[in-house]
Amino acid sequence: EIKKQIVFFLAAGDFTLYYWSRLFTGELGRKLLLEPLLNSLLIGFFVSIFAITLGSVLAWLIVRTNLPFKKFFSLAVIIPYMIPSWCKAQAWLSLFKTERIGGAPGFLMGLGINVPDWLAYGPVAIIIVLTLHYYAYAYLLVSAALNSINSEVEEMGAIQGASKSMILRKITFPLILPAMLSAVILTFSKAIGTFGVINYLGSKVNFVTLSSQLYMNSKSQNTATAFAMAIIMISISSLSVFINQKIIGSRKSYATIGGKGGRHTPTDLGKHRVVITIILIAFFLVGIFLPIFTLVLDSFMLKEGVYAWSNFTLHYWVGDPIPTIMEGLPGIFKNPSFTNALVNSLRLTFVNGVFGTLFGQILGYICVKGRGRFHGKLVEQLVFIPYLIPSIAFGGIYLSMFSRPHEIFGVTLIPSLYGTFALLTLTSVVKHLPFASRAGVSNMMQISGELEEAAMLEGAGFFKRLVRIVFPLSKGGFLSGFMLIFVSIMKELDLIILIMTSRTTTLPYLAFQYQNGNASQASNCVAVVMFTIVFIVYAIANLTGKVDLAESMGG
Repeated sequence: EIKKQIVFFLAAGDFTLYYWSRLFTGELGRKLLLEPLLNSLLIGFFVSIFAITLGSVLAWLIVRTNLPFKKFFSLAVIIPYMIPSWCKAQAWLSLFKTERIGGAPGFLMGLGINVPDWLAYGPVAIIIVLTLHYYAYAYLLVSAALNSINSEVEEMGAIQGASKSMILRKITFPLILPAMLSAVILTFSKAIGTFGVINYLGSKVNFVTLSSQLYMNSKSQNTATAFAMAIIMISISSLSVFINQKIIGSRKSYATIGGKGGRHTPTDLGKHRVVITIILIAFFLVGIFLPIFTLVLDSFMLKEGVYAWSNFTLHYWVGDPIPTIMEGLPGIFKNPSFTNALVNSLRLTFVNGVFGTLFGQILGYICVKGRGRFHGKLVEQLVFIPYLIPSIAFGGIYLSMFSRPHEIFGVTLIPSLYGTFALLTLTSVVKHLPFASRAGVSNMMQISGELEEAAMLEGAGFFKRLVRIVFPLSKGGFLSGFMLIFVSIMKELDLIILIMTSRTTTLPYLAFQYQNGNASQASNCVAVVMFTIVFIVYAIANLTGKVDLAESMGG
């Protein structure tokens, strides 16, 4: 009561610890912080362990063994990267939803299979869905590391009589450990900051994490409490990076010496080859293609959970308004809101892709040319700061920075950007700079410095060398970096959910609105359109420009 009276007498902008004391003391603190914090750490820990294990095993099988159908597996394994995590949560609900909690049965309940509530909703469902999403990050990072290792070092171990398991433990694992630890940090940071999956699979059973608590406080105008939570999330991510650096710093250093660099001799899987192939095919069919199929199927069902030809409809795609269906809204292709969201998403992905990739290539150039020097190390460290900040917290920071104009001596230096396309662009570009710069580093390391040295001898300046030599040679890497950002931005929800307005709505946010408005079929339609756009653009880029996301991640 005394605290409330103190806050009552404080003016806006006055210093106070009131909101921190609310978080760390009493029953309210337990509800606001302790329970969500423990839930976030639970999700982050298990998702990191399972995703890194799965992604690393898949990377080793596809890169280092004689596994058949490698082209198919290498494409199938990155499909989860192109599908938003919240989209997988929708697919999970389409499969496992129970009428006891969800209101309408899912696909399995419609077939007469009794699904337990703990599998449909809550931490188990969230961990499985996020694992099936984030293992793709681990695969991209670890496969890039495996591709850079000369197989001669493993062959030497085999010549000395080491078994396959010993070679993995004593040679391969230590060499890819930095990549695995980087994947752990990336996965942990993203898992504790994810909001969409928590909202879809946790809200029905009151499973709350820091990200969902931050969102609720922000939307209920408890912004000071929300910002305090954002700082706590950033602190957790920073601590995990510090621990990661300590582990890497204390590990033994390894140098590989060989006469023929870059040679890869596949490990023979022997009698287990057929069994492993069958298991992988089953995994991709059940874990990836079945949820996508169910998501598409549900978009054509007039009533949820009724899988019959009489229930088949195109209403949610091209239907006219019917007062009793979806609150009288038309199908998405006849809805101006969908057109607005589609245009906004394409604008955002294109603008961010161009500017983000351009900045990433320049930063990659600075990092590569400055390796071992102070300015190179400084840029490399600074550019990864957004990497530490969970997406929803990062969006909250930019909302607080640009929600009102900033003035000095009555002169407006920075206008209010809330509700503008500029704020979406700025937030997205800065947040994805770590990935863009990593793609830039990977690209620039493939360009020989001798060409620039020759140009310098001829008197060519920095910008001329950049335009006439570096950029033309980095065209393939530029496309890979563009696709890396394009895919990330097109599916982004957590980063921009706090700064969304009706005018700046994107496809992910429109799907989120449909889902919260009990129009899951329309939400599925939007998700299918978005995934189709991403897959088609990636397929075209891959066929015409030989785009490789794994190469882009392998800085």
